[in-house]
Amino acid sequence: MKPNWVEYGLETFGLGLFMVSASAFGVLLFHPDSQVVTVLPNPMVRSALMGLAMGSTALLNTYSPWGRRSGAHLNPAVTLTFYSLGKVSAVDLAGYVAAQFVGGLLGMMVAAAMLSPWIGHPAVNFVATVPGPAGLGAAWLGEAVITVVLMTVVLTCAANPKTAPFTGFAAAGLVAVYITFEAPLSGMSMNPARTLASAVPAMSWHGLWIYFTAPPLGMLAAAAFRRRHHARHCAKLHHDARFRCIFCGNSP
Repeated sequence: MKPNWVEYGLETFGLGLFMVSASAFGVLLFHPDSQVVTVLPNPMVRSALMGLAMGSTALLNTYSPWGRRSGAHLNPAVTLTFYSLGKVSAVDLAGYVAAQFVGGLLGMMVAAAMLSPWIGHPAVNFVATVPGPAGLGAAWLGEAVITVVLMTVVLTCAANPKTAPFTGFAAAGLVAVYITFEAPLSGMSMNPARTLASAVPAMSWHGLWIYFTAPPLGMLAAAAFRRRHHARHCAKLHHDARFRCIFCGNSP
């Protein structure tokens, strides 16, 4: 029940890196002064590239040394779900969630400083995740559905020794697909810490409650279904025996 400060710090770093990456690619792919916008005027093509970029960032976080050590949750809803399955202690739940919110905000501060001439433009808007034209209800449902699918895939892959090493690839692939096709509905967050990180500098609070309710409820619903099937898995997206694991006690 002791705090695991190294893992908390790595979660902070991982989500901070994700926010810097999202901001940089958001400016590159959507700011009207970007040459990419001129060369690729089709917004769907640029959304697909954004999905590929963020899926690759998620993949990097999962299989990097820091992700292999912390488990690469990078999302309070993910940590809460593993806690509900008895895989995370209460102390680590609090530590991870706090680290994720801090990491998201710090990452956006770094991104805002690096990209200050462009990141605040309405076309980028600090890569804020906001409900689309279909409205709040559609955005909430979209977030709930994509999180149910994501966590179901993660838990299913992680529970099978043959597919467990590829759990991170499956999750990253879904992130890429969601950004390409679901983002117009809800902004594609799945992550309260990620949404708050953008909302603070953008001063964009519209529909914020959606991202604090739909992702946790969607993932908890997926976990409830998997629990009934007695799934066995660690709380890491990629369990590498060469790295210490605070969840299952592995110590290389």
